[in-house]
Amino acid sequence: MNPLDAQTVSAALASAPVLARVDRSGFVESVYHGLVTVTGSDGGVEAAWGPSDAVIFPRSSNKPLQALAMVRAGLDLPDELLALVCSSHSGEQFHIDGVRAILERHGLSEADLQNTPDLPYDEVDRKRWTREGHEPVPIAQNCSGKHAGMLATCTINGWDTTTYRDPNHPVQQLMAETLAEIADDEVAAMGVDGCGAPVMSLSMAGLARAFGRLAAAPEGTHEWRVARAIRNAPAFLGGSRRDVSTLVSGVPGLIAKDGAEACYAIGLPDGRGVAVKIADGAQRARPVVAAAVLRRMGIDSPALDELAKADILGHGKRVGGVTEALGEPTTGRLLVPGAGAE
Repeated sequence: MNPLDAQTVSAALASAPVLARVDRSGFVESVYHGLVTVTGSDGGVEAAWGPSDAVIFPRSSNKPLQALAMVRAGLDLPDELLALVCSSHSGEQFHIDGVRAILERHGLSEADLQNTPDLPYDEVDRKRWTREGHEPVPIAQNCSGKHAGMLATCTINGWDTTTYRDPNHPVQQLMAETLAEIADDEVAAMGVDGCGAPVMSLSMAGLARAFGRLAAAPEGTHEWRVARAIRNAPAFLGGSRRDVSTLVSGVPGLIAKDGAEACYAIGLPDGRGVAVKIADGAQRARPVVAAAVLRRMGIDSPALDELAKADILGHGKRVGGVTEALGEPTTGRLLVPGAGAE
């Protein structure tokens, strides 16, 4: 597949299988197409719905991999703050305070942030923010932790902090190299993310493989350091009311990161990885599909019940829901570890 061929990429999404449906009062109202790839502990593709070589922009699902590059370049933070570098945070007060702490540790200020000014991502905190008379600012935007991490990495290495968003800047080049290495893949396309920083492409298989490797990394490695931060501080990765934080805190050893346009990347401590992409970018099917895939992989946790809960309301009452409709993989099969072949 040529990842730069728009027709090829569009075809992969347009022909993607149905992964979820919307049921209203017993009637199928809508369906969601999408792609899923599951990689095994050896990094090989174990099962896939749709082509595993389909290339996507993982958007914020890349952030733990980008944080790995920063740690390799000398970034050293407590777990909560490193998880914030991996985050698309909700904009709760402890997130804002954490971003300020990263900046202050490295002689930086909010004025150095170049991400897009915005209100907090979380509805509750967005209302609080506006009620208190605050305007949209970079530190409240959900990517400010990553930007603070990039700036801190620049100061540690003596790199220019005013051009850190440039694709040719050393911090961006290092992140591209790190993504390609841990994913055993090619960064075939680069664009501009919503926050203004470069966004880098990976294949579905590459994204899943990278998260499996991050989750299974041996103690003491840079990869383990990033995974430990995510596991120890899931609220800093997302927020108090975010499905990614529920998932990480509810499944021992698991790491995950959600992304815009309905992406999800998940790594398990046995080295297996999962990549999810809903074709139309609608977020409400994303956690439902992720929960269904994890159940197929033998994961059992109340956290998956929470992810799979997506009610459809009629006059304020539940009249249906978004439910998984995976069917059989189009490639391979899922075999729960320890189970014999049928």
